[in-house]
Amino acid sequence: MPPPYADLMTTSEAAPDQPVPTEREILGWQEFGDASRELARAVLASDFAPDVVVAVARGGLLPAAAIAYALDVKVMGALNVEFYTGIDTRLTDPVVLPPLLDTDALVGKRALVVDDVADTGETLALVLRLVAAHCVEARSAVLYAKPHAMIEPDLVWRRTARWITFPWSALPPVTR
Repeated sequence: MPPPYADLMTTSEAAPDQPVPTEREILGWQEFGDASRELARAVLASDFAPDVVVAVARGGLLPAAAIAYALDVKVMGALNVEFYTGIDTRLTDPVVLPPLLDTDALVGKRALVVDDVADTGETLALVLRLVAAHCVEARSAVLYAKPHAMIEPDLVWRRTARWITFPWSALPPVTR
């Protein structure tokens, strides 16, 4: 059995025509709160009323929760997907990890899929396909979209080509 990251590649290896970003987009906690409220307002302005908010875990967990609170949507789910394994490193394809989303709970519902960023767009496209197969309607909202993303999210707070530092992942993991 190959090691878990045997197919690890760098972003620059995966997309040689895309420059590796050197400048960073920094999102602070206050701006994150403002961005989440703005996305919630954009959901309402689009005349979409989600019954459920689905987070793309891990990066979409906090934005999804903030947007769900702002929209007063109490039903939430998460789909765990691993794609990026570090800064500028990712697997060949996104991989769905357990625990799995209860897709039966999506039947007859309108779902808003939320992630932190549509970088390549592969993760968002995968989750939207999986969710849309079970619900009446699925739309997407992201804090950031990159210009080279393969999918255009329904709602985007900001567009950037830079690598993004989010407040929840700005510091290294806590260790003993």
